Amino acid sequence: MITRAAGNNTPNDKDKYDVVQDMLPLHCPLPEMSLWNSHPRVYLPIEKTGEAKCPYCGTEYILKE
Repeated sequence: MITRAAGNNTPNDKDKYDVVQDMLPLHCPLPEMSLWNSHPRVYLPIEKTGEAKCPYCGTEYILKE
């Protein structure tokens, strides 16, 4: 389940995503993001703090219960 911030519904147009336990381990870019605007896959440690930010694109992720 991915919840996106308000705005357009095109891939990579959001800078915040909610993620759930089923999506772990978390990596950016997500499979739903378009490849033309992506970067190398990087795994993000979100389990301890509940939040993570991609060092490549700055996308923020929030872990929801």
